[in-house]
Amino acid sequence: MSNKSLTALIVGVVLALVLWNSFYIVSQTERAVLLRFGRIVEPDVKPGLHMKIPYVNSVRKFDARLLTLDSSTSRFLTLEKKALMVDAYAKWRVNDAERFYTATSGMKQIADERLSRRLEAALRDQFGKRTLHESVSGQRDELMGQVTQGLNRAAQQELGIEVVDVRVKAIDLPREVNRSVFERMSSEREREAREHRAKGQELAEGIRADADRQRRVLLAEAFREAEELRGDGDARAASIYAGAYGQDPEFYGFYRSLQAYRGSFNSKEDVLVLDPKSDFFRYLEKSQ
Repeated sequence: MSNKSLTALIVGVVLALVLWNSFYIVSQTERAVLLRFGRIVEPDVKPGLHMKIPYVNSVRKFDARLLTLDSSTSRFLTLEKKALMVDAYAKWRVNDAERFYTATSGMKQIADERLSRRLEAALRDQFGKRTLHESVSGQRDELMGQVTQGLNRAAQQELGIEVVDVRVKAIDLPREVNRSVFERMSSEREREAREHRAKGQELAEGIRADADRQRRVLLAEAFREAEELRGDGDARAASIYAGAYGQDPEFYGFYRSLQAYRGSFNSKEDVLVLDPKSDFFRYLEKSQ
């Protein structure tokens, strides 16, 4: 191979490398800045195919998708100085590529670290303005909304980041107070259970006393009706006996004597000690 051919080959390879390094692509999920010797010359490169001057210009690309900052669990004090363990996260994305690169050198770790400090300070401020009940349930949505707005303003000015949302995943009591809170809740539930049992026993005694009273009333009324019916029956029987006796007193006396004899001599072991001239034997005397 001649010197001219070797030179042409080297020049061709160099030109190919220059052309290869002269083009770059920015995708739809990226934000980019164009640098010239480390200084920004194009702060927001649009998605697509672009050209640059090799070894003079360089491109820094950043993920433009929604990113998550998962904050570590932190301890905050409420308005009444009660400690809470709060676990939160934030959703953010790059809004200003130039400012983001200037503030963080394009490194997500630095952005997360600074944003985490801002998030912790905002949460501490909001929890310090509210009571335990308001923080847990009463104003929780309002708290997260105010943290999101404040953090978004600060992050855009300082980091070129848009904070889309901040959410509190969990709010717990510190471990050292969990036991005391559990014991207090347990004692309160036991007290409520005793009150409910006492009310139930009182109600049961009232129902039982009312049932006993109704029972006595029903028995008394039944006994009264039974006595009235028995009295009416006895009166009717006496009236029938009197009518029969009036029709034939002699036969009625004879019939009643026979019944008395049957009842008196029902058993061989029965013994009667009477005067033979007693009126009880008058029909026996007549039959002789």
